[in-house]
Amino acid sequence: MTDIEKLKHLLEHWIEHNKEHVRVYREWADRAEAVGRKELAGILRDIAMENERMEGLFKKALEDIKKG
Repeated sequence: MTDIEKLKHLLEHWIEHNKEHVRVYREWADRAEAVGRKELAGILRDIAMENERMEGLFKKALEDIKKG
């Protein structure tokens, strides 16, 4: 397996792993908000949004690899 093939596999893994992180951050944001920690909830939601942005970059890298 070449390094590029390994990287393709890693990017696919990172995309899925990142989606799980986003889900968990949002879940904890909801929990924080439920106990009155609105600022903390907002920070966690910001983290989730940044991770979604990263997911877009992972996908962009994966598309580049698939182009050859």
